[in-house]
Amino acid sequence: MKRMLLFGAFISLTLTGWSGRLNAQEKGELVYDTFSGTLLADQQTVTSTYAGHLELHIQHRFGTMQNGLKDLIGIYAPSNIRLALNYGITDRLMVGFGSEKNNKLQDIYVKYGILQQRETGMPVSVSYFADMAVDARNAEVFGENYHFTNRFSYFHQLIIARKFGERISVQVAPSYMHFNAVDSVWRNDYLGISANARVKLFGEFSLIAEYSKGGSIKSRMLYMYKTEPNLALGFEIATPTHSFQLYAGNYRELVQQKNLANNLNNFAKGEYMVGMNVLVRF
Repeated sequence: MKRMLLFGAFISLTLTGWSGRLNAQEKGELVYDTFSGTLLADQQTVTSTYAGHLELHIQHRFGTMQNGLKDLIGIYAPSNIRLALNYGITDRLMVGFGSEKNNKLQDIYVKYGILQQRETGMPVSVSYFADMAVDARNAEVFGENYHFTNRFSYFHQLIIARKFGERISVQVAPSYMHFNAVDSVWRNDYLGISANARVKLFGEFSLIAEYSKGGSIKSRMLYMYKTEPNLALGFEIATPTHSFQLYAGNYRELVQQKNLANNLNNFAKGEYMVGMNVLVRF
């Protein structure tokens, strides 16, 4: 645990130093509204909550659609829910807390805006995101050799985004995640890559898409482990104070390290479900 926290602190301080030197050299106008909120489908975006403001996340994932109308396209099937609240300490530094139904995961996280895209000069925006989750289920779940630290998992991600004109925004995000304790079929350390896109069609209506894949570091080849890619496609309706996202995806967890490391749902086999996000800014 100490090693992971020190790793996160080192990355954050190093990137902060780089950002100060690079931003001091930039003079072009800043590019805003790369994404309408801090979340797009399952992924954190490069955007942070503004200083002194709050952002509430209500995330709901219905059950799989495999049983069709028997489960009313997943509405009657077991679902997953997460509530989270972000606060902007500065326009570049955000902290937050979330609580997820599955595995009773409680997570705290931080996001720091390292660079911001400019009309001339800096071509991309870059943010660093770190999350620490605690599994709050009963101790019996963790087996005979239980230690409190078995409950912890960690997630680090570097988010790189670019806005093309007024309509298209894309981002890619390499990530690293660590689980203090896992079952024998899983590993402790994983690497991942994620990509998101938003295309504005008209007014505040946009199409959104996501792809992400994780793989065990100890696997012979990074992406040959049994986890499936995470895929999602849907739409977003956004206003200055609210964002509503509705999409179909093949992952049921709502904390990123669990999806990237443990997703077994195959989109091609119909193992996907409807997801819904409501973001409210105060």
